[in-house]
Amino acid sequence: GIVSLISLAVLSYERYSTLTLCNKRSADYRKALLAVGGSWIYSLVWTVPPLIGWSSYGVEGAGTSCSVRWSSESAKSTSYIICLFIFCLVIPVMVMMYCYGRLLYAVKQVGKIHKNTARKREYHVLFMVITTVICYLLCWIPYGVIALLATFGKPGVVTPVASIIPSILAKSSTVCNPIIYILMNKQVRHII
Repeated sequence: GIVSLISLAVLSYERYSTLTLCNKRSADYRKALLAVGGSWIYSLVWTVPPLIGWSSYGVEGAGTSCSVRWSSESAKSTSYIICLFIFCLVIPVMVMMYCYGRLLYAVKQVGKIHKNTARKREYHVLFMVITTVICYLLCWIPYGVIALLATFGKPGVVTPVASIIPSILAKSSTVCNPIIYILMNKQVRHII
């Protein structure tokens, strides 16, 4: 989950810089490798702490998957959950909102002036990425709400049964990206 969200935030910045900052450089594989590697390292930094004592992991919902122990009442655990939400949800979502907000504004300003093929392709990629982000958020927001209720709500407010659907929805978000890619990519559709 964290790797996906951080990757989407990095991708939003990449789209923003490509379309608005007149980035004339061709594909830079080192930059792409740094972005992917950085996303994984950032995610690792935030997923290792429960293994070394800052909060903990446990079985969630119906016992089919593991996650942060949201209902732990210790100050250590609560501080980790707050930091996790800030650095692995709020900030990446704010980065995406800023980048896509600026992009949509720029697209609206440019409008019909630049209608060359390369720009059309860039706008299509932008639309595909925005669709991916929206699907990701639709899958993860219910899980986030349940996690916050379990952390800050009354003890027992979130039953294992109530957490099953948001958990399954969140975990299934990885299926959305290939489906979106297939539906929105003409070359892939022609092959299939």
